[in-house]
Amino acid sequence: MSFAFEITHKAPDSYARLGRLTTPHGTIDTPNFIFCGTKASVKGLSPAQLRAEKVDIILSNTYHLMLSPGPDLIAEMGGLHKFMNWNGPMFTDSGGFQIFSLGYGSVADEIKGRGNRYRDKSILKITEEGAAFRSYLDGKKFFLTPESSIDIQRKLGADLIVQLDECTPFHVDKDYTARSMAMSMRWGDRSLAEWKKHDDGKQRMYGIVQGGVYPDLRKESCEWTRDRDFFATAIGGSLGSHKEQMYEVVAMCSPHIHPARPVHLLGIGTFIDVFSNVRSGIDTFDCVSPTRIARHGWAMVKGAPKERMNMRNAKFARDPDPVDPTCDCHACKNHSRSYIHHLFRVKEFLGMQLLSIHNVHTMTRLMREVRAAIGAGTLDALQKEWVV
Repeated sequence: MSFAFEITHKAPDSYARLGRLTTPHGTIDTPNFIFCGTKASVKGLSPAQLRAEKVDIILSNTYHLMLSPGPDLIAEMGGLHKFMNWNGPMFTDSGGFQIFSLGYGSVADEIKGRGNRYRDKSILKITEEGAAFRSYLDGKKFFLTPESSIDIQRKLGADLIVQLDECTPFHVDKDYTARSMAMSMRWGDRSLAEWKKHDDGKQRMYGIVQGGVYPDLRKESCEWTRDRDFFATAIGGSLGSHKEQMYEVVAMCSPHIHPARPVHLLGIGTFIDVFSNVRSGIDTFDCVSPTRIARHGWAMVKGAPKERMNMRNAKFARDPDPVDPTCDCHACKNHSRSYIHHLFRVKEFLGMQLLSIHNVHTMTRLMREVRAAIGAGTLDALQKEWVV
């Protein structure tokens, strides 16, 4: 069982870098994209399909899996790798984002579905000890602490795990953000202590940088993670109200984060986000967007306006071309825009699956080209090819 992170190249004009992140389930090149298998499944795609489109690493969600089927069952089944039949590196988050985003009424579309009677009142109480909340599935009460989050992640068995933190919304003021950040630091210390009690060499932990949009708080939080025995760093919390502010917040962290550890940016992943944030030293990204937008008919396409095309648009009804003529994914090699348009019009699930395959492949292709461009010093030119 071994973990390592080796920086193999640094760009001379930014914090962009190339690296190799090693886990007991394999080594990935960075920068890289972590695909979200929220409920132990990347929606609509099998592990074999993910591998065929060159996916290196996936993520599952502690919050959802603690509710169903439960960490004890997954442990009984041999852990997530065996449960899913995924033999590559795997990452789990702490569950904090889902708990707090549910409490503030802003969360993934999947949680906002029909019959969700408990969404607006899911958070019952946040204390120094942890967070009390109701399940969005059936209203059952749960209490998540830093220690129980780590215990759940240990049972899930992912290679890379995350401390519990409070994910504050954008609208809270600096005083609340500072108090929340301080509590998240204490939770981080407790998470780390709990992990050390049971460290068997199979997992490593990320500490999370909080601090909202405030440079002094971000600096303080970065220094706290740098001074603790975390394997890696994740940038989380409120990143502002628009993209430009998000890029500024991430850049605030670059000079202060531990320079030799992997750095992950939580929940971010459009083309422009990748280009902007690798320059700030981000090594990995995760986002549900590639498969989520595919289920709504959107194809991610290199050089397309706003990075995507709406395959439900009537203009594609008689278009014989592949979704992206420059793409060699399974969908583009075998099916036309016309066919995929038809599938969405008649509500056939195959259309969602084909676009999911395409979007996943497009993100792995983007990351390969970004890595090559960082090495060659041509990142600016590559960005002009991908982002209009």
